Amino acid sequence: MNRRRFLSLAAAFACAPRFALADSWTGRAFGAEMSLTLHGPREETAPILADLPRWLDAFEQEFSLYRPNSALNRLNQSGYHAGSARFHALIDHVQDAHDLTGGLFDPTVQPLWQAYAQGKTPSPAQTRIGWHKTQRGAQAIELAHGQQLTLNGIAQGFATDLIRDHLRRRGFTRALVNLGEFATLGGPFRLGLQDPVSGLLGQRSLTDRAIATSSPGAMQLGQQSHILAPDGRPPLWSTVSIEADSATRADALSTAAVFMPRDALVRLKARASLHRVTVVDAEGNLGTL
Repeated sequence: MNRRRFLSLAAAFACAPRFALADSWTGRAFGAEMSLTLHGPREETAPILADLPRWLDAFEQEFSLYRPNSALNRLNQSGYHAGSARFHALIDHVQDAHDLTGGLFDPTVQPLWQAYAQGKTPSPAQTRIGWHKTQRGAQAIELAHGQQLTLNGIAQGFATDLIRDHLRRRGFTRALVNLGEFATLGGPFRLGLQDPVSGLLGQRSLTDRAIATSSPGAMQLGQQSHILAPDGRPPLWSTVSIEADSATRADALSTAAVFMPRDALVRLKARASLHRVTVVDAEGNLGTL
């Protein structure tokens, strides 16, 4: 189970009948079920799918909180990490999401998450929160005293984009990548939009796009939602789904968007060049921006 939220998007009709030549892989990474549906001749798809676990292992070794010796956990333990070019590329996306959401996307909430998960008072952890407290140079990232990061609100989308880009470079034109967020090559692919309380509420059709969803109520830390705002504000939406060109951006912004009122989401959609924002309120009412 992904600790940030259950998967709220389920592939409903991943393959249309006219595209019968397809191969698929399913497995686990980042604590959740993953899959790749790839269309093309078997002699071309089989090597890609066989190599996918190695790709995912490399991603987890950098960005996963589930791997004790991952680059992310080493950063959290020491407060300093030189990091690879790929690690710094992801941190650039973190900064972008932080800026676009006015600071609501903030990976330094990890100590607060741990406090809630362990049933401890969150007050000491709150003093450590603040992306602005981190120091970033060209070659390294340094955390303030007591800070820790979680990249669970962006790493899956980042990995999704990297795999889709790899498939595109290899000449594939039709694929559905599901690493907790969805990205498509070609299409259309139809996906079910599901809220953890209200159930299946509709479908989305994607062609050469990405979609990510966040549902605060899908998992609780005691009485607290597992998606945490850096300033402690409660979520405003039961589910937010964001469609964008980039799964990285959709992943990060959907995480922060659960705390944003409708007018702020309208502005975010324009600033971030999003294709569509779908919201579900506490009563199960669905709205599209």
